[in-house]
Amino acid sequence: MTAGTAVDELAEYRRAIDAIDLELLRLLNARTAMVERIGELKRRHGIPIYEPKREDEVYRNVLSHNSGPLPPDAVHRIFERIIDEMRTLQKKKRTETPS
Repeated sequence: MTAGTAVDELAEYRRAIDAIDLELLRLLNARTAMVERIGELKRRHGIPIYEPKREDEVYRNVLSHNSGPLPPDAVHRIFERIIDEMRTLQKKKRTETPS
């Protein structure tokens, strides 16, 4: 493989990653829209935002379906961050929305 070929291949991989990133963004926004609906339902019915049992279910679900190469601890950390951001969004919406 020549340096030029390697650069071309690298550019191709990066284009693929860029497309995957956009799909991840689309999915995260779809998840966020669902979380907003859940947050509104919780607000209307006085249900707490933080539900540790549900979070544990999410972790179990994604970890049990992870076939790699991403290691389980990385999957857990990523979803921990996603869940934290979603919880923050629900809290923010709750304070902005009049009862």
